[in-house]
Amino acid sequence: MTAMPDLRLGFSGSYAPEDVCFLLKPLPAAFVPVADKERRIQSGQAHYSEMLSVEPAPSAAYVALYEAALARHGPRLAGHVNQLAASLIDHWQGAGARDRVIVSLLRAGTPIGVLLARRLRRLGHAVAHYSISIIRDRGIDRNALATIVQRHGRHGLVFVDGWTGKGSIAGELRGPRGPAAMGVAPVLAVIADPAGRADLAATPEDYVIPSGILNGTISGLVSRSVLNAAIGPDDFHGCVLLDHLAPADRSRSFVDHVAALGDALPIELPAGWNPSMRPALADACDRLIAAIMQQHGVTDRNRIKPGIAEATRALLRRVPDRLLLRDSDDPDVAHLLQLAQGQGVPIGPLPPDCPFRAATIIASLGGE
Repeated sequence: MTAMPDLRLGFSGSYAPEDVCFLLKPLPAAFVPVADKERRIQSGQAHYSEMLSVEPAPSAAYVALYEAALARHGPRLAGHVNQLAASLIDHWQGAGARDRVIVSLLRAGTPIGVLLARRLRRLGHAVAHYSISIIRDRGIDRNALATIVQRHGRHGLVFVDGWTGKGSIAGELRGPRGPAAMGVAPVLAVIADPAGRADLAATPEDYVIPSGILNGTISGLVSRSVLNAAIGPDDFHGCVLLDHLAPADRSRSFVDHVAALGDALPIELPAGWNPSMRPALADACDRLIAAIMQQHGVTDRNRIKPGIAEATRALLRRVPDRLLLRDSDDPDVAHLLQLAQGQGVPIGPLPPDCPFRAATIIASLGGE
């Protein structure tokens, strides 16, 4: 069993201690069946952050799809990490910060934060990396953020996620429950920004970021964050340590592999994203969400999960109604097809010109 960490210092999960400091409160494992969780969320009986469902180990067939995605897109991701690291250096040089700090947003941001920190250190830049919780409709973990500010000041923090979907987390980051309320600029950096919501990004394209198709086994064996009655006013947001998944863990091997690929690439790489793209991307994203809602009779936009990674997560841990694909023959959605077919989830089309290659609609269980 993993030793309970010293909460005053944080912990690193299954990563090396120098890779990341999780600021979270480990909780005893308490799980709710997926269907029960979905009913409670949609009925308003509970917020999604109050409950976790058991996270099973991925099957051998699914791990094979992950390995194929890593072989196919690992070099691409490595190049995007290098591009984003260069953008962070430029940002920090203009910020006049005392310290340079990556604050990755649990969990999708965590492996990307590890990769960015490794790349920046490889280039000779001192950087700290923390991973903290941000929850839709609840905001950022103010206690965790206050701890970081106390250690490093307010001006060198950049918030890192893997990608943008509808922009819900970007909106939370910039809203009244975000870091600006504590005097910290809500600068968001992501690998892929198909929704046009990031401040810094490497690409606008929705593609298979390999870490996006796994959950705890690619994120340091840490669960999604929890905010319920077990969390006191002075606590960090909570989590469960996923010790039962240790034999399937890919957290270290993934970052080791991608970091090595990045070290072999040229230092200067062409930029694939720039801020001028954001308005058109955001408009296309909003129009797609509105079209899906109208076509499928959805009144709660939170039931729509656009993008390959978000569609994957919905199929893995929610009750899906249907999977929508831009091109079902696209090899990048093979894992989605396997998940959907394994659960008997219907598959429908997305418009060929939409910015996302996939979307999952969460089933309505009577709460909408």
